[in-house]
Formats: sequence, structure tokens, C-alpha cells
Amino acid sequence: MKERKGIILAGGKGTRLYPLTKVVSKQLMPVYDKPMIFYPLTTLIQAGIKDILIIINPFDQDLFERLLGDGNHLGIKITYKVQQKADGLAQAFLIGKEFIGSSNVALILGDNLFHGETLETHFTKSQKKDNGATVFAYPVKNPERYGVANFDNNGNVVSIEEKPKSPKSKFAITGIYFFDNSVVEKAEKVKPSDRGELEITDLIMMYLEEKTLHVEKFGSGIAWLDTGSHESLLAASSYVKIVEERQGLKLGCPEEISWRKGLISDEQLIEISKPLLKSGYGNYLMEKLNLTK
Repeated sequence: MKERKGIILAGGKGTRLYPLTKVVSKQLMPVYDKPMIFYPLTTLIQAGIKDILIIINPFDQDLFERLLGDGNHLGIKITYKVQQKADGLAQAFLIGKEFIGSSNVALILGDNLFHGETLETHFTKSQKKDNGATVFAYPVKNPERYGVANFDNNGNVVSIEEKPKSPKSKFAITGIYFFDNSVVEKAEKVKPSDRGELEITDLIMMYLEEKTLHVEKFGSGIAWLDTGSHESLLAASSYVKIVEERQGLKLGCPEEISWRKGLISDEQLIEISKPLLKSGYGNYLMEKLNLTK
């Protein structure tokens, strides 16, 4: 199985969250009790990815580095690259070309939150595919806001449309994508859309035309939240609060997932926890250790 690196796209303009984003990246905004960036980062670690590039705005670099460092405390490697101008999701592969090198890659949007017991099964299956692309479809009430996957009567995807006025299905393409190494070459061929952006839909369509696109449908046991607006940010915070309070677990906790995957030791988790005891975050991590002894 070929190595797969990960990219978190945490740049962008953040205009939908103005004035919150006038002075700080939306991916540093709180989703209940954690910065938004913790959730996609945790998802990539959960998917078994340990070499991660975070694409950021130039004025946010110091803040991200102060928050996450080089990832050593999580047993992973984190590097950063600046997006000087937001020109669409497919631009991530042009910015990350050197980082990707000869590896396969997964891209996750920095304002997307995923939760569900079967997530890891989906990701493990996608990780094993060395060729082609895998994207995930999720039923939504307002598909016109997203890239929409259209299927034939046999359940095979026949097209992907970006924000269609009259969607042919209710299945939106979510903000996590698994690509083989040819994604860089393909991204270089993407032309700006009418919106002036390099659309990831055009990139996905190249795989569809090659018949190497896999579309998996997320079932009802998985939650997908896009936290890029005031309303959805509040809804995501409420969702995380309810799940955490009722189930006694934390969503988007990269330290816990790194520990569970054996990337950091019990001793390292204790060291991480000590300065965080007053917030309750450190106590939660300590409890994970106690439960195993």
C-alpha cells in the first residue's frame, strides 16, 4: 500500500463568518470546547495519516504554529504552507505539490467535522486503494449549496455538479477526498470556473471520465457538519456539546486518537495532560489512561 499524506485546507477568505474572521482564521474559531482545526486534524489521524500539511493564510501562521507546532507531541509531522490568494479547493494540490511528492494524498476542508463509529472503516477501505479517487456522499436537505453526486438506476455515479440550481439528487459530496498521486497533474489542468475558482468538482470529474472514481455513501450513523457559517458554527457547537455530555467522550481530540493509535505513549499523554487540568481537557485525557488500567 502506497504512503498517503494529508492536507488540511485552512486558508480561504472566511467571508461568511465576518466580522469574526476579520482578525483570525475561521479554523481557529471554537467549535464548542476546541478550535475548529482540531476536528479535521483528528479525522486525518483517525484515517491513519501521519504526515500532514496545513494550508493557511499568511497572517495566521504564527497562531497555527503556536497551537499545533510541528505535531511531534501527537506523534505526527505537521508542516505549513501559505495560501497567498484563495483560488478554489483544487488549488490545494498546486500549493502542496512539493509536499505530496510521489505519495497519494487525502484532502480535508478545515471547516468540516465528521463523527461516527463507521468512519474509520470507510477510511481504512479508502486508504488501501492505490489508484483512483474516493469521495463520500451524504444526503442533505439543501444540495444546491454543494457539489452533488448524481447516480444511475444501478447506483453508479454518472456526474458531479457544482452547486446546481436544480439538483438531480440529494447527495452532497463531503469535504474529505482521497486521491492517488495523479491528482497533482490533474490539478494543473483545471481551468478557473465562472466563479474564477479552481473547482474540485472539475478535478473529481477527471477521475470519473477515467472510470477510477469511487463514491461511497455515508449512512445515517455518520454526522457531517460544515461549520463555515454563523448558523452552522453554532449548530456544530451544539452537536458536539450534546454528544460529549451524553456519551462522556470528546469529539475532535487529536491527543486521544494519537494515543489510541500508539503514536504517543501513556507517559507522553500524561505530560500533555498536566498543563490542561484546569480546563477539564487534561482530566479527560487522564481518565482515558485510568480506564485502561
